Amino acid sequence: MWKPSLKGYEGAIYEKIAAALEKDIQAGGLLPGTRLPTLKELAAWIGVTPGTVNRAYELARRRGLVEGEVGRGTFVLQRASGDMPQPSASQSAQDAPDDLIDLSIIKPNLYLQEPYIRSTLRELAQSSVLPDMLDYTPDGGYTLHRQAGAAWMEAGGFPAKAEQVLLTAGAQHGLWVAVNALTKPGDIVYCESLCYPGVVSVVMSMGRRIRGVSMDHEGMEPNCLQELCRQERPAMVICIATCQNPTAAVMTAQRRSELAQIAREFDFILLDDDLYGFLAPDPVPPLATFAPERTVYLTSLSKSVASTIRLGYLHCPPEWLSRMTASVRTSIWMVSPLAAQIATHLITSGQAAEMARNQLEEACARQIMTKEILGQFEYRAQATSFHIWLKLPPRWPSGEHFATLARGHQLLISGGDVFAVNRDDEGRQSVRIALMASTQERMRFVLTKLAGLIDAPDSMWL
Repeated sequence: MWKPSLKGYEGAIYEKIAAALEKDIQAGGLLPGTRLPTLKELAAWIGVTPGTVNRAYELARRRGLVEGEVGRGTFVLQRASGDMPQPSASQSAQDAPDDLIDLSIIKPNLYLQEPYIRSTLRELAQSSVLPDMLDYTPDGGYTLHRQAGAAWMEAGGFPAKAEQVLLTAGAQHGLWVAVNALTKPGDIVYCESLCYPGVVSVVMSMGRRIRGVSMDHEGMEPNCLQELCRQERPAMVICIATCQNPTAAVMTAQRRSELAQIAREFDFILLDDDLYGFLAPDPVPPLATFAPERTVYLTSLSKSVASTIRLGYLHCPPEWLSRMTASVRTSIWMVSPLAAQIATHLITSGQAAEMARNQLEEACARQIMTKEILGQFEYRAQATSFHIWLKLPPRWPSGEHFATLARGHQLLISGGDVFAVNRDDEGRQSVRIALMASTQERMRFVLTKLAGLIDAPDSMWL
């Protein structure tokens, strides 16, 4: 069995394994056609999880070093003498040095998703349930898909009931469904004063008004919310309690309890946008658990498992289900049963939980790297978050100015102005930087480049 030495290699464990594999192939120690150890065998030898080895083999496959066959194993590829490994088409598209590197979207790492999705698609193609997934679904989705959604919520700490779960075409659609069903034109909706633009666009596009609530290091401030409610009672308050986007704030259980009490006092609906709950540095019950009788709980797999499974899960009190179901039917008629079946398979097989753990481990490693490279600057983040909220030095007129300069250097980041719900200067001096793109090696280069741009002289604009 191939037993690599990982000494002298940099990066995450899976990157070290892939580098050692490449070196041994080039040195002739592993000949073309050699069958590599199984995931469990190599994981036991090195002392890591099979998922880590799987990531290493997948990285080696993208580099053109190996190929895998379901049921047979992973094999070293045949290569003409003197040939260097060539990147696959997917790697070239993602990592070509001349391409833009997109740090403007918070999403899970693509490379960690791919092997699981490939395997799931193969299984679905041969599954006896496939014919049912090609037909129209009942309102709300199939029972087994709602049960999987409830199981995913329960794994995140929310005691869900499958009969109160509703499928949506992603979390953004879930947000639209809830606002459309439970508020009316002219109503006012509150959210954090710094919030991702998707919330504002949904609320305003339906003729509702929106106002941002002041924040502190934990997120939405209860005293400020209470004062605004005295001025005008909202129909709904939308809140991201864990790894808030863009500030990365995490509410304590005490803060969540305080918001729940205010919701009861002023009789409004809470929408708990919990896409990042799995990234909580310490376990905290979801906001919805503190006032389940008046809370819509929203989650999905788009941040934790796979970004393109456009499937969201809503949980709400029974009396709201008919309105919410009608809202789904009016907007898209039904959620894709194929997407729902992929998500269900990943959840029930335990792979979704493993994928989320992989993303969490990757985020931790990237936050350590970010602190090493950008630690001299002021920024907010969690040890587990997918992004940072960085405050630029005073000489920068705005985050948008810096984002424009960064784009000229092939880097896409988000200027802080777009997150200011009240359209004031809050966030103007900041940028949001997503950290999960590409490989760690590539991200180290990108962050180093960003650090240089932040310190760049004014002549860089010329």
